[in-house]
Amino acid sequence: MKKQFKLGVIGGGFMAQAILKGVIYSDFLRAKKIIVSDVSGEALDKLDYLGTALTENNRDVADNSEYILFAVKPQNFLTVAESLHGLPIEKVITIMAGVRKQKIKDALFGRSIRVARAMPNLPCSIGSGMTALDLSDFEDNVDDCSFINSIFSNLGNVLSISEDKLNAVTGISGSGPAYVYMFIDGLIRAGVKQGLTEDEAKTLAVTTVFGGAEMVAHAEDKSLNDLILAVCSKGGTTIQAVESFRADDLYGTIDRAVTACVQRAEELSE
Repeated sequence: MKKQFKLGVIGGGFMAQAILKGVIYSDFLRAKKIIVSDVSGEALDKLDYLGTALTENNRDVADNSEYILFAVKPQNFLTVAESLHGLPIEKVITIMAGVRKQKIKDALFGRSIRVARAMPNLPCSIGSGMTALDLSDFEDNVDDCSFINSIFSNLGNVLSISEDKLNAVTGISGSGPAYVYMFIDGLIRAGVKQGLTEDEAKTLAVTTVFGGAEMVAHAEDKSLNDLILAVCSKGGTTIQAVESFRADDLYGTIDRAVTACVQRAEELSE
């Protein structure tokens, strides 16, 4: 039976809002073909400007939507699943970190349920995001794959990946923007300490990080080490900073942080 809504979203938080803005403002999907639920009336009020249908009842979403997107906190999923007991759910998309497809299928009691797992990141909210996407459950249906992929391609770049790598993805791109923000913050603080105003330091730091990332993306014939060496000159200024980073085990610090993040994602998977 044809459903009233093409996409139903359970959870109306920041990332759900980013996804909705991406699909609506790109004209990929009309607002009237989307319904969103959240237990918080305040959260729904913040989505009113998008023009989608809104409800505080999760069953309204699950019973009337072709695709159901779970955008709730992982620790809240089982409670949400209980509220949907008995409904014939078939196509699920999830952005919940650490919640495996099989856990979702078991919780929803659906033998025929197919699940796509996505790990988007915060820059998706401005169309510059990175989403890792596991579509293996839908690989026999071109239309389903195209629809789900298009949701996230309207938010930035999409990388197809297997589910067993998604916890690692969480540690790199899912949580990665926070690491970048901390590095930028560190540069700004250091700049101010060296006599720059905060605005001056912020402009210099943000533009440098942005430009450096662009060079990495486009310098296909050069390794990252090549690019590092291109900035350094023997006996110059940059090599002093680079050697300080190495002495402080910068790479080890990053590795330990990513490992801690991935371990938490694995805990949520259990």
